[in-house]
Amino acid sequence: MIKSVLPLSSIIALRFLGLFLVLPVISVYAMNLEGASTTLIGIVVGGYALTQMIFQVPFGIISDKLGRKGTIVMGLVLFAIGSLVCAISTDIYTLMLGRFLQGAGAIGAVVTAMISDLVKEEQRPKAMAMMGMFIGISFAISMIAGPTLGSAFGVESLFIITMVLALASIFVLLKMVPNPPHITHSYNGKAKLSTVLGNTNLIKMNITNFLQKGLMTFAFMIIPMVLINNYEWQMKELWQVYLPAMIFGFLAMAPAAIIAEKKGKFKEILVIGILLFAVSYLVIGLSSSTTIFVIGVVIFFIGFNMHEPIMQSLATKFAKVHQRGLVLGIFNSCGYLGTFLGGLLGGIFFDGLESLSTIVITITVVCILWAILIITMPNPAKKKMAYLPVSEYNLDNSNNLEIDSIDEWYINNTEGTIAIKYDEQKIDEEAIKNLLK
Repeated sequence: MIKSVLPLSSIIALRFLGLFLVLPVISVYAMNLEGASTTLIGIVVGGYALTQMIFQVPFGIISDKLGRKGTIVMGLVLFAIGSLVCAISTDIYTLMLGRFLQGAGAIGAVVTAMISDLVKEEQRPKAMAMMGMFIGISFAISMIAGPTLGSAFGVESLFIITMVLALASIFVLLKMVPNPPHITHSYNGKAKLSTVLGNTNLIKMNITNFLQKGLMTFAFMIIPMVLINNYEWQMKELWQVYLPAMIFGFLAMAPAAIIAEKKGKFKEILVIGILLFAVSYLVIGLSSSTTIFVIGVVIFFIGFNMHEPIMQSLATKFAKVHQRGLVLGIFNSCGYLGTFLGGLLGGIFFDGLESLSTIVITITVVCILWAILIITMPNPAKKKMAYLPVSEYNLDNSNNLEIDSIDEWYINNTEGTIAIKYDEQKIDEEAIKNLLK
């Protein structure tokens, strides 16, 4: 598993590192560009997410037809071109174009689907958690590196670093990532959009990703601007708020992932993170000093980092094998829509339409309703997998597998095995073998 997942997790982490590097400083940087307004700055902050949202599903479809690797390379090239455009921009509109191009390389769902292809079912939670941990680590590094490098060498240098990271990811992909196996699933036809959209648990996960990413981008829009405008900080001082936030957020990641994955307490971890979001925004919005404001930011990062390692894993647990590409495409699209709207609303806020205290009280109410929604969602049941050699069993009897105690089955043509996901409380592996004899 490590050999397959580590390079893929590195690719997605390098890409997110490129995006995250500029998040702590881009709103302040964009203020000084020709034609800038706070609303346009908000679009710049979340602009990449708009095109990410638009291209997630098309990239997933392309990956099914042309292969995962080629699709990921195409996305990384687009991301690198967008980073270069951002680096040479001198006005707000060119920067906006670059951000849109960055987002057009929408490979998140493709990488996740490729991990699902390469990793066995029972190892997939660990693989998804590893990817989430890598994203969290890149997020933590960027909180320090972004303000530090941006103030020392200019924010333009961050976009150049982003371009180099994208090109390095292509090398890792081509040299270190194995080709995924060829899978034949047991379902007739393709995954139906209506079935996925009508799944109540997936609806709740999509809402969760939308709100989580929206609150993240909104936070990155307002945190540097409040510190600089209200508390008279300098860009080079921003690391002082992001460093403690990074440390405490990073420390929260592993326990949250272990409790969720090992103990099956996904729902509980999500609810705790949501409540921390509510508390953090209340502290940020009602703070009267820099110290209180920083405490609010730290609380937010703890909640965010508790969510991040388990989000993708939990979404895939509610999807069958033939639905994963579509499910993850919709899931990521919802997250990117939230990212875009979070930046846009942050820009509108700084146009003076609302006070910060009013905004945070509204966010708190939303978080309470969100937590109630998640409480109604069940934790996914633990299932077992059986891997049987195709050559030893009669596939003409595969109709016998269409029973309630078996969730799904598919054939791994590359490895020559039948993979069967079943409820061990209702049936055992020996009984499954007898069904195929």
